Amino acid sequence: MSIRPDSILGQALDPAQKQYLEGFFAGLTQQGLRFDQAVPAPAAPPAPDYTDETAEERMKREEHPLDSYYRISQNALHNAAPDKEDTFRFKWNGLFYLNPVKDGFMARLRIPAGVLKSYQVREIARAARDLTSGYIQITTRANLQLRVIEPAQTPEFLSRIQGCGLHTRGAGADNIRNITTNPTAGIDPVELIDALPFARAIGQHILNHREFYNLPRKFNIAFDGGGLTGSVEDTNDLGARAVRVGNEVLFRIAAGGATGHKAFAKDMGVLIPPVEIVEVLLAMVRVFINKGNRTDRKRARLKHLLETMPPSEFLTATEALLGRPLRRGDEGLDAPRNEVPHSHIGIHPQKQEGLHYIGARVPVGNLTAKQLDRLADLADHYGNGEVRLTVWQNFILPGISAAWTATVAKALTKIGFPTTPSPVAAGVIACTGNRYCKFAQADTKGHALALIKHLEKHVPLDEPVNIHFTGCPHSCAQHYMGDIGLLGTKAGGEEAYHVFVGGGFGDRQAVGRQLFTGIRAPQLNETITTILRGYLKHRQPGEAFHAFTQRHDLNRLQLIFNGDA
Repeated sequence: MSIRPDSILGQALDPAQKQYLEGFFAGLTQQGLRFDQAVPAPAAPPAPDYTDETAEERMKREEHPLDSYYRISQNALHNAAPDKEDTFRFKWNGLFYLNPVKDGFMARLRIPAGVLKSYQVREIARAARDLTSGYIQITTRANLQLRVIEPAQTPEFLSRIQGCGLHTRGAGADNIRNITTNPTAGIDPVELIDALPFARAIGQHILNHREFYNLPRKFNIAFDGGGLTGSVEDTNDLGARAVRVGNEVLFRIAAGGATGHKAFAKDMGVLIPPVEIVEVLLAMVRVFINKGNRTDRKRARLKHLLETMPPSEFLTATEALLGRPLRRGDEGLDAPRNEVPHSHIGIHPQKQEGLHYIGARVPVGNLTAKQLDRLADLADHYGNGEVRLTVWQNFILPGISAAWTATVAKALTKIGFPTTPSPVAAGVIACTGNRYCKFAQADTKGHALALIKHLEKHVPLDEPVNIHFTGCPHSCAQHYMGDIGLLGTKAGGEEAYHVFVGGGFGDRQAVGRQLFTGIRAPQLNETITTILRGYLKHRQPGEAFHAFTQRHDLNRLQLIFNGDA
């Protein structure tokens, strides 16, 4: 086929243009192609519609927050506070600006399963002493937070934390938070499986895959290996609980927990072999990433997705990503737990012969740098060099030989961490409160410490009671799952609390019911005292507080807990 074009769109071609085109079409002819076989270029895909995206989604789209470290560095040069958008972005590096409460950052770490080595404990203590207020807090995700870091100090702080093998990346905002499991994993004498390797493995996947740093909203994952000290996995977005099925130990997965929204995770009806559990959980996270709500942050948690996407459809989407079906079944669904209340406190034998772990009470999770240094010394001199944090805002020291348990317990008590399992103090947890958090309506930690002191003096409890202080509806201290839950509020301009009773988790899973409204802080101690005295007076022999509250309706409980019955 000979083509001799003379013009294009009515304009004559010059000799050079004619020569080029003749050569071009000659080449096509040699390949067996004709001009009428030319395929038009595909139409460009339609531009994405960002009409309904939230401000947070826009910020993530315009610059992924993991690419914003240069902003942290620039602010540090001038010791400058972040603007509103950078305040959001910096959370991807674990930095939370405390304004207007304080002019500085809070830093939250990533400590998979809450397990620290003694050298890491010492470096955290040094960083706390050199760069922060000097105080450290244990969180309800077996993690640590350090506060009042000036913008100028943030690069140095992040460098030192990373230098000892820890991270802050993804510790806040739309990310997977610290992975938790039983604090006694691998040493528990009755556990079904050591869940620590799974927690560490999934933590490594998260650190090394960028896709897990752009979720629709925050996300929590926990493992429970079936030991004496539970992990409250049913309060997480995804909780994997070990069960025995015949001769196998398998994981059942529950999804959609968010106790701040009065929701516990619901069993998904699948049984997962341990070798597959990390892969399956990550596939479920990917379904959430793809399908979660990105137009309404108030309905962006996994629980909200499961309200519109039936579990069967969610599992089908998970299987599509895995490329294989999951094993369905109800085996082990109702298997009783081995958990013992407050087994995270005191001296307990490990499954390793001759060794013990010692759990100590940390008053509302507050520590100092000096206490951390001493704790690292005890871990090295008497234990296996580990300190394990718990979701109850305290810690355990594992690997203590029987000959040294009394010595270590005495030393812990001397530095401010009693090891006796007080029925009250061992179960009191509190969020940050309004000393450092702009959302909190009350000084939760201060009020919690005062309540512990008051109750230990005036109420002779012989059964463990969990009391959860949380400063706002975000419910960082999970007030809905406490035997007694206290939600910070304001009454007449004063700090006050709404009082809930009857919450529980695990085999006692229940959402607390609101008993009293707006109890002012000065009256709180006497109110809780009256509640507990009413329980002691009217309970059945050996009856736990949770069981007592479940046995009565709310009207009857109000009479009893007002001292009117």
